[in-house]
Amino acid sequence: MTDPAISSRFQFGAQFVQLARHWRQAINDELAAIGFSDATWTPLFYLWRFGDDVSQKELAGRAGLDTSSIVRLLDLLEADGQIVRVADTRDRRAKRIRLTDKGRTSVETIRRVLHAAEGELLSDLSEDEIRAVLAAFAKIDAKLKK
Repeated sequence: MTDPAISSRFQFGAQFVQLARHWRQAINDELAAIGFSDATWTPLFYLWRFGDDVSQKELAGRAGLDTSSIVRLLDLLEADGQIVRVADTRDRRAKRIRLTDKGRTSVETIRRVLHAAEGELLSDLSEDEIRAVLAAFAKIDAKLKK
């Protein structure tokens, strides 16, 4: 019988978490070199990815950020000219977040750095291996969403 302490299923979660930490640190190091912290590049990237006209609450949810901390981050990004907050036409109490031209330029830089870093990190994997991992992630994600 296989020892559960060394089975691949037992190791999966621990290794996945460790890999995620290392991956995130490598990406953050690359982006820090061009002046973006994890706190600043993440909301900009998700604004671009999910549409440039979302509420603070939508952005927090999509980016996996706490709604209370997103307010402070958006304050910093707005002060830096990366985003603007505009009144929501359907709910005047709410604000919509939009990238400025400076914010769009920053996102293009962030995307280039991410693309290069991810290319390097995945350089030892074939396209078939990457597709297999993505398929496995999709199955796990579907199970988690049930």
